Amino acid sequence: MKYKTYVPLTATPFWQNKKYKEQLPQNPRLANYIRCFWGSEQPYLQKEKDADVSIVVPDTCVDIIYHIDYTENTITGGFCGINDTSFLAYDCAGNGHLVSVFAIRFFAWNTYVFSEDSMKDTINGSYDVQTRFHRLDIMLRQQLFEKRSLEERGRAVEEILLGRLSKIRQNNIISSATEQIILQKGTQSVTELAKECFVSGRQLERLFHEYIGITPKKLCSLVRYQYLWSEIITNPEFRVLDAVCKYGYTDQSHLMREFKRYHAMDIQTAKRHAYQHVG
Repeated sequence: MKYKTYVPLTATPFWQNKKYKEQLPQNPRLANYIRCFWGSEQPYLQKEKDADVSIVVPDTCVDIIYHIDYTENTITGGFCGINDTSFLAYDCAGNGHLVSVFAIRFFAWNTYVFSEDSMKDTINGSYDVQTRFHRLDIMLRQQLFEKRSLEERGRAVEEILLGRLSKIRQNNIISSATEQIILQKGTQSVTELAKECFVSGRQLERLFHEYIGITPKKLCSLVRYQYLWSEIITNPEFRVLDAVCKYGYTDQSHLMREFKRYHAMDIQTAKRHAYQHVG
């Protein structure tokens, strides 16, 4: 399944500058695995006045992020697991250093195909990339000093990821369950989902913890939130009461409470924040 109807968004989906730009994978075989590549278009000189603080909201994705410091000749790689809460991210580059950033944003349910370890207990966590992606990390680092632009890195990394795809086997239950969650916009119950996949609810929970890092119920809730956020930001006719029915919330208070829990701000403030950051 190609997730054409599901495009998870950040808190500032219209924002791009010299430090942050998104690039979609060019090879259609990667469309089910990679939401986007992102990072700086070119190396840039970090200045203290340019240091950024940004809010990160749950987007049902996980990221491998590399910070390259040409001044100190170092590469630091991190892996951020799936989040069910928002948080602030701080620019950590050294003042006066020539730096760049490159990252791969995976759909959380398909990250395991590139990993050598379970995704269990990775929710809201940040780790050294080598703890779960040792082989991939070795291949990626070889490209990051040689290729300096986001476009060049994206092309090189696609070839690496495509090579890894031929060496993996996917879990059919995870694939079937996540496809159903996307198709139903996160409105399905876990009982209904388990029946669709011909497994018990307990087995489905165990598989989700192992392969994704969260429960099926939590992923449904996050997917529903992302569909809601996408409609808030793109539909000029958006009405809360219509969304309550469309996405299966109990009532208006339930919708607004859950949105604020994930986004750390109410709907109007979130929308205003998104449109203030247009680049």
